[in-house]
Amino acid sequence: MTIQRRRERERAERERLIVTAARDLAEAEGWDAVTTRRLAAEIEYSQPVLYSHFKGKDAIMAAVAVRGCEELTAELRASAAAAEGTRGTLAAVGQAYTAFARRRPALYDAMFTHRVDLPFATPEAPAALQEAFGELLKAVEPTAAEGEDPRLLTETYWAGLHGLVTLMRSGRLPEGAHERRLALLISHFVPQNAADRTAD
Repeated sequence: MTIQRRRERERAERERLIVTAARDLAEAEGWDAVTTRRLAAEIEYSQPVLYSHFKGKDAIMAAVAVRGCEELTAELRASAAAAEGTRGTLAAVGQAYTAFARRRPALYDAMFTHRVDLPFATPEAPAALQEAFGELLKAVEPTAAEGEDPRLLTETYWAGLHGLVTLMRSGRLPEGAHERRLALLISHFVPQNAADRTAD
């Protein structure tokens, strides 16, 4: 291995360490606890080393969000692959999305709640963000009526899932009825009595 390749590998490893430490600290104590000083102490590097990788906390949160989208994509894809039919796939993806958000609240906040320096809903969005949305789109697209925009329909479905998660986490909605609410949301996209379609 050349010196240059070793340095690149070491740099990538330090970057991964910073992102992991930030995420772990946020999950344990919230994003307010994540500071460059605290992170430098956690990973046992100086603040200048940390700044050589990221401009500051916002850039670190953006990196956490991108990694989170990669994980979410994998979970949505696995859930869709194990499901059958249009309704089953939409329900499985909705379950996977809300379970991910409830299981990893600080990560979810970095991805979809806090302001981060990432372009969303544009061609310039990082590939991980586009792939996560793409998994939702694959589940919703078969439900689109003729002339209906599948992307807008997917955005509406996503907004419904995000609203359920956010309102439950803030205590505005009791968690006990989550499954029924999710079923109601799905039924607006694929009515219970509609002929289901099995994905190719």
